[in-house]
Amino acid sequence: MPSIQPDTTLINLNAIEYSRAETVIVKSGGMTASAFVYASGVKALRISNADGEMILLPFHGQQIWDATFFGRRLTMRSMFDDPIDTTTYLANYGAFLLHCGATAMGNPGAEDHHPLHGELPNARFQEAELIVGHDAAGAYMAMTGSYRHTVAFSYNYRARPMIRLNATGGRIGMSLQVHNLKNTPMDFMYLAHVNFRPVDGATLVDTAPDDPKHVRVRATVPGFFKPSAAHRDLIAALQTNPALHRKMEAGRAIDPELVMGMDFKSDASGWAHSLQLMPDGSADFISHKPTELGRGVRWITRTADQDALGLFLPGTAEADGYHAEKAKGNVLSIAPGATYDIHLAFGALNAKEASEMQEKIGSVMRG
Repeated sequence: MPSIQPDTTLINLNAIEYSRAETVIVKSGGMTASAFVYASGVKALRISNADGEMILLPFHGQQIWDATFFGRRLTMRSMFDDPIDTTTYLANYGAFLLHCGATAMGNPGAEDHHPLHGELPNARFQEAELIVGHDAAGAYMAMTGSYRHTVAFSYNYRARPMIRLNATGGRIGMSLQVHNLKNTPMDFMYLAHVNFRPVDGATLVDTAPDDPKHVRVRATVPGFFKPSAAHRDLIAALQTNPALHRKMEAGRAIDPELVMGMDFKSDASGWAHSLQLMPDGSADFISHKPTELGRGVRWITRTADQDALGLFLPGTAEADGYHAEKAKGNVLSIAPGATYDIHLAFGALNAKEASEMQEKIGSVMRG
């Protein structure tokens, strides 16, 4: 189970009552956790701090369905107002965070038989808990849980995420442990699909050098998309000069999508950082450890129906499906009885925090 500090309270989310009328579960350290159920039947947990809130789905993929901090909604614009009780990926697509994997991930190719982005995005979690505690940073609340995936002769693993928020600020911490319960090695793929809302006039800043070696623009799209001539021209331009994508230009459609594999430089502590830097100096951010998630993609779609920025989707692979990623050497293996650990941080930064992270990124790029 993810590490839990002493002097914490654990609340079993399986045991509480969920209704359409939202009910407070606990208040502690300036934070509030409350529970409710959507009309679709999907159970939800709202965790609020002094600067905003996030809505979590304890038993439905342990998704972060929505997040709002500093008066701004961070979550992508989608066709879904509320989560839908389904395991089909595109029939419930609008969350702020989706876990993708773990037996396969990405867009299935001709040889693949796995669902789009694997079984984790809408997985039926068997257990969920709310954690209330204090640490060196002050009060915090976190959600964790357990999903066991067993397929005879093939897979037997347990996934345990944890999503954590402190009493102030817009930083969300996430960890994930995937434990192989089989007596044989487990093929493993994972991607953290964090879907921000693009802001016109914002600039994308990160530790990936702007050249086609470090920023690889995918020229193909899944078969269910029909790209226009204008979109094909945009892709061709970006393949030559990837830096052209860094400004969120008002009125520039990205239809159906832009997908780029990216290689990041890390800071002295092993973290790589990406910012959507706003015109007012605040920012969205995501930070990952390339030693844990050494691949991944930037994903952008800007259409009349969806508006989303995958600032960076850290993963063990890019998003071309099991067989294509295996051919690239991007399918990992978890030994019998072993556990793979992942750590992320993402969310919103105020102007001071954004300036500090921008300087950190600049320091990494200057070498």
